[in-house]
Amino acid sequence: MDPVRTIRVGAALACATAAALTAFTSPAEATDYSPRIIDGGDAGSGPWAARLFSDGRETCSATIIAAKWILTAEHCVAGGGTLTFHIGSLDQTQGEQATGVSVHTHPTADLALVELDHDVQATYAPLGPGSAVSGGQTVQIYGWGATCTDQPEINCQSRTLKVADVTVATTSGSDYRGGRAVTVTYGDGIAAGGDSGGPMFATSPVDGQYYQVGVASTSDRATTSNYTATFEYRDWITQTSGV
Repeated sequence: MDPVRTIRVGAALACATAAALTAFTSPAEATDYSPRIIDGGDAGSGPWAARLFSDGRETCSATIIAAKWILTAEHCVAGGGTLTFHIGSLDQTQGEQATGVSVHTHPTADLALVELDHDVQATYAPLGPGSAVSGGQTVQIYGWGATCTDQPEINCQSRTLKVADVTVATTSGSDYRGGRAVTVTYGDGIAAGGDSGGPMFATSPVDGQYYQVGVASTSDRATTSNYTATFEYRDWITQTSGV
């Protein structure tokens, strides 16, 4: 089992928004890309979706995986502050509200689990095995992130949940912290700032079920994104949350 590192929510704020957007910085500033998640389209369903706010400010995307547990990226919670969530609505201003009472971060991968202050009734995101995703497969990414590259991304965060098809390049990529990631390339959209912590879903060729297989970690906002491979860290998720 992987060791667990725990941070109590309510530490001095160091701006979680900055941390989230830093992980989504391009090696060179991305320009001349039309508004895109960047491109993609509005999601028709996302009952497992959770919008993360730090001290009341929208920062990242996430999923609810059990009654009291949110899954997101470590860099989304690294700044501390009071974490709150809107859960189960496509509109980030709606949904059931809950507050994080403790944050558990993986020691080497860009993953975090947030324990909520009460049980939330929702459709929880099912976490899939590695066999649910493979190279060349078309998968879906979801988030409330930026829809532009021609201005600060915080200015064009989507109010409604967006989705894009992307293509898996490899399941042996690297996330923001050097953990194992699923690397995907542009299909009809790509992740941007604010999509951090949001899910990648894939339809398993084994059982035909739709599973979450990744958590948004980095993106160049144009062609390539890396999603921490949740199946690689399944033991840690179970050890921490019981899921």
